[in-house]
Amino acid sequence: MSSACPFSKAGNAGGVCPMKFTENSDNHQAENGDTGKKDGDDSAVLSPKCPFGYDSQSFKLGPLSCLVCHALLFESSKCMPCSHKFCKACISRFKDCPLCGADIEKIEPDTDLQEVVERFIEGHARIKRSQVNTDPKEGGGEHKNVIYEDVSMERGAFLVQQAMRAFLAQNIGSAKSRLSICVEDMREQLERTGNTSELCSQLGAALGMLGDCCRAMGDAGPAISYYEESVEFLSKLPAHDLEVVHTLSVSLNKIGDLKYYDEDLQSARSYYFRSLDVRRNAVKNNPNVSSQMVDVAVSLAKVADVDRNLGNEGTAVDGFQEAIKCLESLTLDPKDTALEQRRLSVLEFLHSQLAVDPNPVNVSSV
Repeated sequence: MSSACPFSKAGNAGGVCPMKFTENSDNHQAENGDTGKKDGDDSAVLSPKCPFGYDSQSFKLGPLSCLVCHALLFESSKCMPCSHKFCKACISRFKDCPLCGADIEKIEPDTDLQEVVERFIEGHARIKRSQVNTDPKEGGGEHKNVIYEDVSMERGAFLVQQAMRAFLAQNIGSAKSRLSICVEDMREQLERTGNTSELCSQLGAALGMLGDCCRAMGDAGPAISYYEESVEFLSKLPAHDLEVVHTLSVSLNKIGDLKYYDEDLQSARSYYFRSLDVRRNAVKNNPNVSSQMVDVAVSLAKVADVDRNLGNEGTAVDGFQEAIKCLESLTLDPKDTALEQRRLSVLEFLHSQLAVDPNPVNVSSV
């Protein structure tokens, strides 16, 4: 899954993003109505109170989380005879209960608990406010309606956090389910508000993560569809946002990888080259960002690899050499050890491609 967080401006404690813990998030209390009132609206806004101990700022889940993946329960199941409850995908990997160590004789679905989890998702990240209406048919008298309204950014951040936890624990079905709800929320908001930069960025990233889920499940067709839709939304955004540029180029590369595995080399090269073009433009706009130059080298290697497999050896060698030149001319901050390790890893691969006879080696793992 992408490391770029589409919800860094959503509500979370201490500016901690649920996807990228080093990012800062903006204070959006006024946006979500946490001030108690909205401009031009005298209706009071009340924070939801959860009987299960849910905290909308720190995303504490209480008893509705799985001990194995640490995300919201998905397809809640209990292992017998101890009756301890986990996600179905999580507990299916064990012969003994992870909580008490008892032998698992069988696993049973817990539909009642799962219904509670689904109501939990549906009911949280909402605000409750009373609305005063005047009905002229009844003599102009006032009456109050209590209505609920989604706070989609906070809800989205919560769902993305749960999806990331589940994905990292290999509970792909859970991750896909949470992301699907998140994407549906954002599509509905797009219909109400139109395309805003922030919403397009968030939707593009979430669609890319859905593509990752499908890819992990072996569903190449749906994965490509999600990646292509991610590209569609991210392409609408200004090119000065480096995280958007990175997410866009990664989605293009992932489509290229899937085309490559399907032996559609011409399509693979087309998507790899589009990613390369995006990254080259990013370097032009941000020449001092070293990570962008490493990304360009990776894209050059991908394009060159396809050229070699297409029989264009001279073009492939030129691409490998250009990528080497990019990386060897790059001076990094000594403190940035992770980027230096990546640079050396890519360099090693590139030199190996020039040192051996042409072989159909895919560079999707670089």
